[in-house]
Amino acid sequence: MGVLSYISELVERSHESHTSAKKLKKLKRNPLQTVEIKVKMDCEGCERRVRKSVEGMKGVTQVDIEPRKSKLTLIGYVDPDKVLNRVRHRTGKAAVMWPYVPYGAVDHPYALGVYDKKAPPGYVRNALEDPQAAGLARASSTEVRYMTAFSDENPNACNVM
Repeated sequence: MGVLSYISELVERSHESHTSAKKLKKLKRNPLQTVEIKVKMDCEGCERRVRKSVEGMKGVTQVDIEPRKSKLTLIGYVDPDKVLNRVRHRTGKAAVMWPYVPYGAVDHPYALGVYDKKAPPGYVRNALEDPQAAGLARASSTEVRYMTAFSDENPNACNVM
């Protein structure tokens, strides 16, 4: 019985290592996230090519394309860099992560480095990611103090007019 117990112990150890490898693989899984990519799409064929390039990816749950904004929105358990590289490789188009934020998210949307003529309506460049433009887009404390002194929303504001 010494040989049988040795073999059964060996099989149990290999099974334990196999299940722990599966557990590690599950732990490495990417979290659910939304990936937004800017890709120039001129026609329905371009839109179809971009859609097909990402629909087959493992972990993708939803794909939305807005051709007028040149925007690809993807929801799933994916790595954003892998999605970006796959779109570039499969379509042959220049693709970048979505560089815009809604107009109201920036204090000074017309500051240098924030305003972009090519941005879709209602969007400006994300100044928080660009350290050079971030200083220009944020309001200083003295500027905010003067603006709120004459604001309609401030109950203690000066009523000059």
